[in-house]
Amino acid sequence: MNELLIMAPLILAGDLLAGVLLGAFFFGGLWWTIRIGPPSEWSGLVFAGSLLLRLAVSVTGFYLVSHGDWRKLVACLAGFLLARIAVTRLIRLPSAKSTRILQEGGQ
Repeated sequence: MNELLIMAPLILAGDLLAGVLLGAFFFGGLWWTIRIGPPSEWSGLVFAGSLLLRLAVSVTGFYLVSHGDWRKLVACLAGFLLARIAVTRLIRLPSAKSTRILQEGGQ
């Protein structure tokens, strides 16, 4: 019984990490698609293919991680959402104000 209480947080931490990796793949792939897709001659195919691939990998990953346990699924989803926050902060375009500050020499 004590082993289960000790191992449960470690297992959920692993599920959280798996969710972060799935989210990084999904949202990183979305960022890549948005960068590559529009100038492409086959942009519709690029967007559709990317969506199907990202969804297939993510849903399969959630299924494999959860093993039918809702707590594992929640931990994986939390990691997925953390990855969304991290990726959107990492790839955020500079705002007009920060661009103006950089052009004025940091004043």
